[in-house]
Order: sequence, then structure tokens, then C-alpha cells
Amino acid sequence: MIEVLLIDDHEMVRMGVSTYLNTQNDITVVGQASNGREGVRLALELKPDIILMDLVMDEMDGIEATKEIVSTWKDANIIIVTSFIDDEKVYPALDAGAKSYLLKTSRASDIANAIRTTYNGGAVLEPVVTNKMMNRMRSNSQHQLHDDLTSREKEVLHLMTEGKANQEIADELFLSLKTVKTHVSNILTKLEVSDRTQAVIYAFRHGLVKE
Repeated sequence: MIEVLLIDDHEMVRMGVSTYLNTQNDITVVGQASNGREGVRLALELKPDIILMDLVMDEMDGIEATKEIVSTWKDANIIIVTSFIDDEKVYPALDAGAKSYLLKTSRASDIANAIRTTYNGGAVLEPVVTNKMMNRMRSNSQHQLHDDLTSREKEVLHLMTEGKANQEIADELFLSLKTVKTHVSNILTKLEVSDRTQAVIYAFRHGLVKE
């Protein structure tokens, strides 16, 4: 029997989901909480197989509750069930340790099936969430080291490609020598190179300056 804990601030939602899940031969609701703080306490006390977690609640929201639970109980299986699909909710919830992400518009049978899938080690994500995660992965894969350079660091790097020494760069940009040295050090660190020559080579290879 799969034991489930419901954490949601809407009593009608808890009642409806609980009533349906308790009709399933392999699922039973062992507890309910009306806010994140109470949910954390019950989760760590009952150690249910699955936790259905709302996101927007009083006292402690679902993201913080998920973090609290997972930080203490790393094997917790948390399924987010919410009305929200914006980036500010999806990414933090999954980063916090939630295994699956459903919308409250899901059919009761879909929630039951998601419980079974998550219990067996799988993950169920709303299609829109899957698309968001794919876009995020593509964005991360396209990230370049030089994307982390500040505009000033790019200016300094450009002057480095012209063969200018630190003092010359300082004079041209009206900066102190110490500040330029700091910028150069940051550039080498961010580009993951060991010296100025490699930084210049990196700049040409990645089209940051024209040869």
C-alpha cells in the first residue's frame, strides 16, 4: 500500500483528493496538512511513501517546505500539485527536490497514476514543465565562459588582445593599476585560463575580437 501525505491549504482540495485516493486498492492517505510548516512536521514524523505538495500556502510555501523535508530526508518523494506554471515556481520547486510536477487541473486518475510512477522511481511532469526544462537545458548548454564577463572586463580583454600592458590599459580606461590587475585576474578565472596569452587566444577563437 502506497502511503500518501496531502499538504494543501484548501480543505476542499484535500477532501476531494483524499476521498478519491482512498478508493484505490493500492493507495491510502495517512495524513493531511493545511500549510507548509505543518506539512514538514508530518512528513518527517510519518515518513509517507509520497507527499503531494501545494506551492502557495500560508506560514511556509511549498518550495520552502520541500527544501526543509529533503534537507533532512533525502529519500522523500514529493509531487508538486499546483495551479502555477511560471518559471518562478517550476524551477525552484524542482531544484528543491520535488520529483514530479502536476497541475490541479489534472484528472484524479492522473494524480493517482503519478503517485504510482513516482513511488516506483519515475517522474511525471506536465508537458509545459517538460518543455521548460528542455529549454533550460538548451540554454545552459549554450552558455559560454565569456558570458560571465562584465562589460568592463570585456573592455580590458579587448585591450589585452591589442597587446597593451596593464599600465597602458589603466591609462586608456582611466582606472588605477590595481583595478586593472583585479580585472585581469577575474578574466583569467572566468575564462579558465592560466595567463594573458591564453586569454587573448580564447578571445580570438570565440570571435570576441576581429583579427
